[in-house]
This record gives sequence, structure tokens and C-alpha cells, in this order.
Amino acid sequence: MRAERTLRAERAGRGARDGSGARARGAGRTGGAGAVGRTALSAALLAALAPLTLGAAAPATVPAAAPPAVRPAVPAVVRPAVDRPIVFARYTAAAPVEDLYAVSPAGGVPAKLTHTPAVSDVMPSWSPDGKRVAFLRYGAGGAVDGIWTMKSTGGDLKAVPGTAGAAEPAWSPDGTRIAYSRPVGTQREIYLAHLDGSPATRLTHTAADEHRPTWSPDGAQLAYSRADASGNSRLMRLHLSTLAQTPITLAGSRDWTPDWSRGNRIAFSRVDSTGFAHLYVVRPDGSGIHRITSARAHDRYPSWSPDGRRLVFTRGGTDDADPEHLFLVRADGTALTQLTKTDSHDLEADWRP
Repeated sequence: MRAERTLRAERAGRGARDGSGARARGAGRTGGAGAVGRTALSAALLAALAPLTLGAAAPATVPAAAPPAVRPAVPAVVRPAVDRPIVFARYTAAAPVEDLYAVSPAGGVPAKLTHTPAVSDVMPSWSPDGKRVAFLRYGAGGAVDGIWTMKSTGGDLKAVPGTAGAAEPAWSPDGTRIAYSRPVGTQREIYLAHLDGSPATRLTHTAADEHRPTWSPDGAQLAYSRADASGNSRLMRLHLSTLAQTPITLAGSRDWTPDWSRGNRIAFSRVDSTGFAHLYVVRPDGSGIHRITSARAHDRYPSWSPDGRRLVFTRGGTDDADPEHLFLVRADGTALTQLTKTDSHDLEADWRP
């Protein structure tokens, strides 16, 4: 079995994992925001994808670690998932550099949001108002440009200052911050970028690799995966007010790509005793863990619907010749539906809030 790399940039040669497989591919590189274009969307998607402009931010620096202030709690809002689009990264054998796409959960032809034949755009994350998307851009040999944001319809690119080398962005529930991972020496740690231009904040200081942060509904905590040198990975929880870290799943697990729902459950991908990656759900305190999918397939990158009733995820990818498609499933494991069906690799979906 391949060792899956959690960072698309590192799939070009650096070696992070999500437990279920891997691929190594290079990409060319160009600079500037002009590489991203717009495309006409269906009427349903256009109704859901409205523009917003973020103010320019001053360059960020990384100060000595200090507990960041906790923002006021944002109440969980349950919204219908119908016609709230899903954004994801796609590449094909014919076009091996990733672009971002959006698709309705009802199906249909995905709309292409970025057009970057020489750089890869991956790991999208919706802003809480659904008007912008944060994502990672990387180029030749896996060199990471950093985190950018754009309008939900594509275009109006803005670099997030201080995020060179960063990956796995996750937009906060109050819209003011983006959590991400970035390398520190030979490890990866979790940081916060502040969109008001104040300096970035380092949150973790460990000898392990910290990956894929996801926010609690009130914005007071982050969950993420911690990978050790043996290749195992467990889910952790971090309190932003104190920086205290609490395990969610057991040591020796192979747990990756968590996503925290507004209903206060965490979905994740676990390589279990079957040798396949399946979707599981757990409460933030580690209780109530149960499996959602059980096919002889690799199921990864779960993302909750805004109402917390369904998940979108990637299935496939045992090797580069095996397509990876988006599927939908109810949180109880029923009503499995294939969403994308082309001969492509569809990854890292995020369902609009």
C-alpha cells in the first residue's frame, strides 16, 4: 500500500501522509493572480456563489508563542444543504495539474473555478459566508506559493500574507482567521493567520507532524491529526485560550483529515484493520466513535453538509490509474450516492456553509 501524502505539494516529493495511498507528480509554476480566470456557472451555482472582497492585509510575521485571544462564540446555524455548492480539486491524466471546481450536491456538470495550467490549486476552504474560498497554490517541484483567497466564482485573487510554505487552510467560523499547517524544521505545526493583518500565531510546538486543522462550531477549539515517526496518526483537540492539547482518538491509530460539524461531531478517515480507509465519526471528547463506510475502497477527505446530515468524501485512489470520485452519504451510513463520475481524481471537497 502506498503511504498517502496529505499535502499535494509534498506529493511532489516531501512525504506527508493521510494513510491510504500516495502519488508523486511534478507541476510547472507561474506567478501572479492573472493565472486564475473565471468561468460561467450554472444558474443554481451562480445564485449560491456571490462575491466579497477582503481588505488587504499587512505582511505577517511569527512572534513567540502566546495564547491568542478567543473570539466571541459564533452560534451554530443549521442551514439547508440543497444547492449549497461543493468545491473541490481535480486533476486528470490528460491535465495532471489541479484546478478547483464547484458542483451542486444534486449533481450535474462541475463548474471550473481556476484555470492554472502551470500551477496547482488545491485544498479549498469556504469562508463562513460562502462568498470566498481559501486554497493552497503550489508550483514546480512542489514549491508552495502559500494560501490565497478568491471570489467563490473565481478571480479576485488575494494572497494571505505570511503563509509561504503553508497548506491545509481552514477558515474560522467568524471569518477573521485561517488556521493552517506549515513546516518548522523537519516537522509541521499549526498556525493562525489573522486577516486583519496582525502577525500570524504559532499554536503547536511538538516533535510530531500536525496536519489538517478544523474548527469547532464556536471557534474556540481546533481538531487536527498528529502523525508520529511510525506512520500512525491520532486526532487531537486544541483549546485556543490556553493552547492545551487533548487526545480525541487513541495512540497507534491511523486517523486523518478530520472535519468538525456544526452539530459538534467530528468525521475523519481511518485506515482500520481491513487495510482500507473508511469514514468514522466521533464526539470531540472521544466518545461515541462509529464507522460510517465499510466498502473495500479508500474513503477520505470527509466534509459535512451545512445541516450536519450528510458528508461528501473522496472514494478511490489505490494508485494513480484508479480514479477518485466524490460521493455523498448520510451520517448514519445510508443513501450512498456517487456525485462525480468522470475519469478524474476529485479530492479535498469542502461543502459550502
